[in-house]
Amino acid sequence: MELLLHRFDLRLRHTFTIAHDSRDVQETLIVELRDGRLSGFGEATANNYYGITIDRMIADLGQLRPLIESANWTTAEALWDQVHDALKTNPFAQCALDEAAHDLVAKRAGQPLYAQWGLDPSRIPLTNFTIGLDTPEVMLSKMQEMPWPLYKIKLGRGDDDLALLRLLRQHTDATFRVDANCGWTAGQTLAYAPELIELGVEFIEQPLPAADWAGMKLLRVNSPLPIIADESCIVETDVARCADYFHGINIKLTKCGGLTPARRMVAEARQHGLSVMVGCMTESSVGISAIAQLLPLLDYVDMDGSLLINNDPAIGVTFDFGQVRYAAENGTGAALLG
Repeated sequence: MELLLHRFDLRLRHTFTIAHDSRDVQETLIVELRDGRLSGFGEATANNYYGITIDRMIADLGQLRPLIESANWTTAEALWDQVHDALKTNPFAQCALDEAAHDLVAKRAGQPLYAQWGLDPSRIPLTNFTIGLDTPEVMLSKMQEMPWPLYKIKLGRGDDDLALLRLLRQHTDATFRVDANCGWTAGQTLAYAPELIELGVEFIEQPLPAADWAGMKLLRVNSPLPIIADESCIVETDVARCADYFHGINIKLTKCGGLTPARRMVAEARQHGLSVMVGCMTESSVGISAIAQLLPLLDYVDMDGSLLINNDPAIGVTFDFGQVRYAAENGTGAALLG
């Protein structure tokens, strides 16, 4: 087994802004596991908010190179267990390695990964297209540039948020999802909710800071719109707690450590009656294709990362007006270009 690490700068089509970050370039690391015949690919992006850099991921995976290249594993879950203690402080690196392992194992089996898991892709949710924070005019321009049936609108500026949604609603019949990225209070959320419903909003993602559990409990009981956890649901141990404070959870593969723990989080969420979404971190087609394998298990998905960049270094799943089209290849269907 050979471990190969590929770093790329993904150029964003537009400056991408959320409540706590703004960027024009997204650094990413693509992990390749090559067995001499086949290659599996996985990905994780750098993230300032969580203190994850490409150099740190390369260093942490590099220290494990002898173990990874000599490890005796036949399932991705087995490799995940073997490296978890060493990577428990760097779930992003573990995610990229785990995705690559799942891809390789499914390719060895001669199946798409979702098929190896026994999943039926005949009914899968549409992906939204994300409109990052900007001036109202720029956000409208972004929306009109990408006609789509489902938009996730990044908010978090308070009183201007409703005016922005009113403007956008004048120009589309698409369903809206709103993500305040911890930018509202409980009082604001409850005050906004009735008009959000009138504006065609499907749910509210993480309106409050992750530490405001009292506020989230209030919303869990009183909000007329579903409240979906994001920053409050990072790893497996967060799922049970979220059941008392949210109506659903948004799982990010990079934050939880990959497909292996994400599948366990989905199963636990179902036991607690939570709806389940998986989100992306502006990955290329490698990371997006990994997310696609989970689609038959999900209620919602936000996997538009590859649509937000203009120099995708890979191929994989494609999109047709929100509908995901799986690649013909086995595994996740992802491959590096060139």
